[in-house]
Amino acid sequence: YAAFHMLVPAPEMVQPDPTTEEGEHEAVGSTLQRRKGVYNILLAGTDFGGTRTDTMMVMSYDIPNKRVGVVSVPRDTLVERPSGKNPRLVYGPGGIDARRDDISDLLGIPIDYYAKVDLDAFIALVDEVGGVEFYVPCDMDYDDPAQNLSIHFKEGMQHLTGQQAMEVCRFRKNNDGTGYTDVGRTQTQQQLVVTLAKKMLSLSTLTNLKGFMEIFNTYVETDLSMKDLLYFGSRALGLDTANGVETATLEGNGTVKYNGYRFCYALYTDKAVDVVNRLLNPYTRDLTAEDMNILGGY
Repeated sequence: YAAFHMLVPAPEMVQPDPTTEEGEHEAVGSTLQRRKGVYNILLAGTDFGGTRTDTMMVMSYDIPNKRVGVVSVPRDTLVERPSGKNPRLVYGPGGIDARRDDISDLLGIPIDYYAKVDLDAFIALVDEVGGVEFYVPCDMDYDDPAQNLSIHFKEGMQHLTGQQAMEVCRFRKNNDGTGYTDVGRTQTQQQLVVTLAKKMLSLSTLTNLKGFMEIFNTYVETDLSMKDLLYFGSRALGLDTANGVETATLEGNGTVKYNGYRFCYALYTDKAVDVVNRLLNPYTRDLTAEDMNILGGY
């Protein structure tokens, strides 16, 4: 363990680009300097087809201060796109690298790495740790024969298997139309991911390391090297998961019509700036709305 800390270098960081072409949005400038040991990682979850990045969260890992911030970015958030193209985050072309660029430009922060996980990986990870204890936020009563999906839970604390956790993640509305919005689903997904991560980091599950790695190699797409993963994992063992992890969802108005597209999610600018500075900002100074590229903000 001591040799590992001495010999394995810290992963590289994305540095601010001091040059921008005329007419481009200047998301970062030459005056921005990064704090040492603070990394941003995009956590993305795909649908069952594995084609659409349905869930997106940015995790900031402040290693020196042993703090983690996790911020969910709703899938229909407005981002800058060429004229005539769908401006909602989830519908852009280009895959995970493009989504990383969209979010980086939107929030004015660098994103150093990404990890894309499909629902099968989530199911396998929950089962690997023996399930999770989770407070189901509302009664869930939904059936979709076309997707072979049946979700039935009562509000309250539940012990969820991998399959059940996946069902809770996918729930949005009941058969009678009640339930919650995509933002509500995003918040539930975020809370479940954090619950799972905390259990994975507990000392009682360190014996599951081989199983974790097999699941990771099978289901997860990432640009993190194995050396990078070991570096972050070794630091995470000292994290106080009860007090060192904070979560948030970017708030906004999900009923906005923008360039002919309905039900776009326009962020509340002031609240977005506050969340980014509190949980995701890797720089030595606070960011402002001018550093970001928030469209249709309120």
